[in-house]
Amino acid sequence: MKATQLLHDLGQSIWLDNITRGLLESGTLKRYIDEFSVSGLTSNPTIFDHAIRNGSGYDGSIREQMAQGKSGEDLFFGLALADLTQAADLFRTIHDNTNGVDGWVSLEISPALAHDTESSLREAKTLFARAARPNLFIKIPGTKEGLPAIEEAIFGGVPVNVTLLFSREQYLAAAEAFLRGVERRLDAGLNPDVASVASVFISRWDVAVMNAVPDLLADRLGIAIAMRTYKAYRNLLDSPRWQRIDNAGARPQRLLWASTGTKDPKASDVLYIKALAAPFTVNTMPEGTLKALARHTSIGPPLPADGGDCEQVLAEFAKAGINIDALAAQLQVEGAMSFVQSWNDLMGVISAKCEALRGPARRAGG
Repeated sequence: MKATQLLHDLGQSIWLDNITRGLLESGTLKRYIDEFSVSGLTSNPTIFDHAIRNGSGYDGSIREQMAQGKSGEDLFFGLALADLTQAADLFRTIHDNTNGVDGWVSLEISPALAHDTESSLREAKTLFARAARPNLFIKIPGTKEGLPAIEEAIFGGVPVNVTLLFSREQYLAAAEAFLRGVERRLDAGLNPDVASVASVFISRWDVAVMNAVPDLLADRLGIAIAMRTYKAYRNLLDSPRWQRIDNAGARPQRLLWASTGTKDPKASDVLYIKALAAPFTVNTMPEGTLKALARHTSIGPPLPADGGDCEQVLAEFAKAGINIDALAAQLQVEGAMSFVQSWNDLMGVISAKCEALRGPARRAGG
């Protein structure tokens, strides 16, 4: 049996961390759903940047958007929503059959808004309304300024994928924002069933300490952080606070493992997939990692709900001079900055594409 099926049977959702028009039009995404147990997908500006930059698949749509007077961010969101609504429709049967637990796609607000609460909330509401699909998450970063926007979005009925989380503490802050939004809905007499996932980034931990720790600790920090976070997640699901709102009809904010492609060329290509097998979670993986996993026929033991040996491992990193709390804060800041850079690069690619596509039109008109 494929390892992808084994993960699915364990109770972990496999989502693809990619979206391109080619994946949709070629039938490849449908094949991944049928053959690799893929039940959702995520997107980000870098993914769209590569897709638009490295081909002509979006040229026709860009021309149409330009003819409507669109440019920049507005033009991009038109392209992204066209792809993601098509993907959402492809996953709609899964979404309906799982009663909204699975079958989701994700669209990120502008990363430039990571530290702007009001604009983040406004854009989240606008994009969700434009998509007009019940199975589309809006990605909002779990920064200090993003947390109030997450709470307000949940209260407003907007499904949220909380992104840019790196530690147990950052996850718990995101979970608190989600819980407050749901509890406020209950107090207001509204349906508390608003979906959310909390995306914890894994591989960036190991990249950050690659040259700063002994070889025996290589590629172990991200997994230890995940185990610590999973323990906090399972404890939250067992808490009276959660059980009260669960009894009222809410659903859990599922924990999602992000950044799970292996970065160390000496490590297994499915290092973070097998190590992070866990029920009640999602693993969103790059296309190459998904294909690699499908070639395997086994997975690792499920993550222990009590965190296993994570604290001992983290203590070894502390002895090696790694300040986990400081590094978590640094990774979130750097992650937000890299997302902004990717966004700016994407806007540059779109601008260049628009200019190139105007050239033939001008020559034809002249």
